[in-house]
Amino acid sequence: MAEPLSSDRVKQVVDAVRADADLGGTRTVRTLHLKPSQSDPDDEPRPPSAPWLRELVRWLAESGRLLVWLGGAAAVALLIVFLRRWISEHGDDGRARALVLPSHVRDLDIRPESLPDDIGAAARALWQRGEQRAALSLLYRGALSRLVHGHAVPIRAASTEGECVSLASRRLPTPSTAFFERLVRAWQTSVYGAHPLDGASVLALCDDFDVQLPAQTEPVAA
Repeated sequence: MAEPLSSDRVKQVVDAVRADADLGGTRTVRTLHLKPSQSDPDDEPRPPSAPWLRELVRWLAESGRLLVWLGGAAAVALLIVFLRRWISEHGDDGRARALVLPSHVRDLDIRPESLPDDIGAAARALWQRGEQRAALSLLYRGALSRLVHGHAVPIRAASTEGECVSLASRRLPTPSTAFFERLVRAWQTSVYGAHPLDGASVLALCDDFDVQLPAQTEPVAA
């Protein structure tokens, strides 16, 4: 059994260790510390980019493209709605006006079936029989019927003589407009005036009726 070490023996061993240059002694260690200003920025570690940040950037890019497509689709939809509304207010209304034509202007029947085929000859016959008012009424009714049903003049049921002349002047050539103005003056003189009419001028209206206001097989588009 080994003999326990005494305190003197322990002290002798420690002193021997300290005396050995390879095992004991005092050693000075110097360490070089760099200031923050002297450090190379390229050597500093960069924080790794977070995956959620990359996903956020990608989502924003895809959402931006989606918003552009949605905005374009919304603009096209609004344009289609606007065009449909404009057509419904203008195009359909124009077709309705072309289809729904007045049957009477004031109290005058202007339906083509209510008039003779040869209006001028029938009016001449009435005038020669002394039925002057009936002759002028037939000429005026026939003229209104030709304007509405044959030349697409937008005359309405409540249109006055002056309005009819103004509307006809926008559709008819100059000679036909002048003829209709003469006919309207003769009609007004017969209905409202007390002045006698010149028979030759009325017969001229009868003879020129089909020339200046020819019948159309189909109404001209308004």
